[in-house]
Amino acid sequence: MMRNLILTVLVLANVATALLIVRDRHEHRQSFIQLTRLEKARDDLNIEFGRLQIEQATWAESGRVNQVATTRLGMVAPPAEDTVVLRR
Repeated sequence: MMRNLILTVLVLANVATALLIVRDRHEHRQSFIQLTRLEKARDDLNIEFGRLQIEQATWAESGRVNQVATTRLGMVAPPAEDTVVLRR
């Protein structure tokens, strides 16, 4: 009788352990899939960030700023006689 009880307890413990291993492996797979998705999203964002940095550098170029100021805004550099230097 005692032997059967011990055997039953050991079998149940073995089954419970197997089920826990299956659950843990499933969670690990799900976490790995999520990690892969997040890494791809990170890589895509890094690519976009690099593209935006290049675009910003292009728009901020002084030649480009001067071109837009003269063509779109009609701005011109003032003549030397209209320039006033303030000294302390």
